[in-house]
Amino acid sequence: MAVEFLTDEQATRYGSFREVPSRAELERYFFLDDADREAVQAKRRAHNRLGFAVQLTSVRFLGRFMPDPRQVPAEVAEYLAEQLEIADASCLKLYGERDGTARMHAGEIQESGGWRDFADVREELVVWLDARAWTTGDGPKALFDAAAGWLREGRVLLPGRVVWPGWWARCGRRRTSGCGTRCTGC
Repeated sequence: MAVEFLTDEQATRYGSFREVPSRAELERYFFLDDADREAVQAKRRAHNRLGFAVQLTSVRFLGRFMPDPRQVPAEVAEYLAEQLEIADASCLKLYGERDGTARMHAGEIQESGGWRDFADVREELVVWLDARAWTTGDGPKALFDAAAGWLREGRVLLPGRVVWPGWWARCGRRRTSGCGTRCTGC
């Protein structure tokens, strides 16, 4: 579904690092608690421990797994390496050299962290968005940001590309179909 209503900034920041996280964001999303450390320490090599930690924490921050975890901002890798007592954060460049490691780690994180696939909650999101659109009068840009937040809070992985319920494109802010009846989310 096309999402022409998004600003360039919204489209660019969707599921990616738009800038280096602030110190407060690092402490909130990238801090490794005891359970995190236990999962990370189960990995044998430093680059796998750091790569696993990058995936574990970046999914909390972004709402999705990065296509290439090695492209995390250096400040994030350094913050995690410090917590893991890894002397050289640049070892992250070795992560994923063995085909399937990053995918295997992402699956492990998804399962243990209770992250759900977008397809599992798509209809629930449509109902939530419809109710929010009716009660708030928010436009599509505000609703899009609210939906992304709702998905992250619900531990739902954002889809790999921007999707938007089809009813919005047909009905828009007037919330009626072309025939004049209330749009029910088609």
